Amino acid sequence: MRWNLAVDRVPEAWFNVVPHLPEPLQPPLHPATNEPVGPDDLAPLFPMGLIAQEVTAEPWVDVPGEVLDVLRLWRPTPLVRATRFEQALGTPARIYFKDESVSPAGSHKPNTAVAQAYYNKQEGTKRLTTETGAGQWGSALSFASAVFDLECMVYMVRASYEQKPYRRVMIETWGGQVVPSPVDDPAHPGSLGFAISDAVRDAASRGDSHYSLGSVLNHVLLHQTVIGLEAKEQLALAGEQRPDVVIGSCGGGSNFAGIALPFVPDTGVRLVASEPVSCPTLTEGRFEYDFGDSVGMTPLLPMYTLGHDFVPPPIHAGGLRYHGDAPIICNLVRSGRIEAVAYPQGKVFEATVQFARTQGTIAAPETGHAIVAVVDEALAAKEEGAERVILFSYSGHGLLDLGAYDAYLHGHLTD
Repeated sequence: MRWNLAVDRVPEAWFNVVPHLPEPLQPPLHPATNEPVGPDDLAPLFPMGLIAQEVTAEPWVDVPGEVLDVLRLWRPTPLVRATRFEQALGTPARIYFKDESVSPAGSHKPNTAVAQAYYNKQEGTKRLTTETGAGQWGSALSFASAVFDLECMVYMVRASYEQKPYRRVMIETWGGQVVPSPVDDPAHPGSLGFAISDAVRDAASRGDSHYSLGSVLNHVLLHQTVIGLEAKEQLALAGEQRPDVVIGSCGGGSNFAGIALPFVPDTGVRLVASEPVSCPTLTEGRFEYDFGDSVGMTPLLPMYTLGHDFVPPPIHAGGLRYHGDAPIICNLVRSGRIEAVAYPQGKVFEATVQFARTQGTIAAPETGHAIVAVVDEALAAKEEGAERVILFSYSGHGLLDLGAYDAYLHGHLTD
C-alpha cells in the first residue's frame, strides 16, 4: 500500500499555477505609496532569482541542479494508502496521503527552504532571517542554510517557543540562532505577523542579510508543487485516474498549495483547504489588501485576512496561526475553485489519535487539520454509499508535539 518513485523522478521543473488562475492576480502594493511593488522594492529583502519567480507567468520553472541534488536526500516522498484508516471509518472511499514527514526537518518546509537558500547563496548573501510558528519552517531553513553555508537567524512565535523547545534544539543543531518573538515584549504570546516584523526589520538593517519567508509568497508556493507533481505520478501507479478530492491543512498556504495547485487545471477534482476555527482566515476573513506583518513593514497583499493586528490564541497548530493567506490561494477561494473548512483543535486531535491508532503514525497538529477533513469526506462517502478517491498531504510528523497530545489525552486541551 505504498508507492515510491526512483530518485531520478524528482520533478525537474516547478508547476506555476498563475497561467491557470480564473482571474489575474492583483499586484502587491508598496506600504508607503500604495503603488504596485517593483523588483527594486523587493531587492533589499530577496535575491533577484526569487523575485523573478515571484512575478513570472511561465507555466514551468526549471529546478536548478544543485537544488535537485539536495532534494534527492529524501525525495520523492512516498504515497501511502491508508487502508486501516479506511476500515476504521467503514468508508468505501480510498484514502491516500503524500508523506512529507520523511524530510530531514520532518515536514514539507525544506522543499522551499533549500531553493531559497540556494538562490541567496548564488547572489552572495551571507545571512538569512526568518520567522517561524511551530518551528517547522525555522528548522527547515536552518537545515538549508547549513547545506549552503549561510548564517540563519530565526524569530519564533513566543507561544510556540515555550510549547515546542525541541524545535528550537533542531534549529540550533543545524547551526541556526533562535529567539522568541516579539523581541521587545516578553509578556506577549506572539504571532506570525509579529515574528515577520522582527525578521524583516533585522534583514533590512544589515547589508549581509536577506529575509526568507516560509509561506504566502508566489515563489514559495511554486517550490512546493513538487508534492502534487509526484503525487500525480504515484496515483497513476496505484491505478487511479485522478483523485475526487485533494485536502491539505492551510495557514499561510504553502503545504496546501504544494498538494493542490498541480490539480487546479483538472476539472472534477475538488480542492479543500482546512484551517483552525481560532484563526479562520479563509472561512471568516475579509478579502482586502493587508500587510503581511503586524507592524506594517511589508508590502500590502490582496488576501483574505483577519487584520494584520490579529493575535490568535496559542493553539498547538502554531504553523496555522497566521492572519492572512497566500494571494494565489485566496484568488482560487474567491473564484470558488478552492473550498475552505475550519475545525476546533479538540476535533482535530480526536481525528489524529484515531489515525495514529490505525495507521500508526503520529501527525503534527497542522497535519491533523487535513486528517479531520479527510474523516468528514470519508464519512460523507459512506453515507452516500459512493466510492471516492481522497488525497491529502501528511505535511509533518508530531513527534515534537507530544505535549499537545498529552493535553488532549488528559482532558487539558481547550478549544
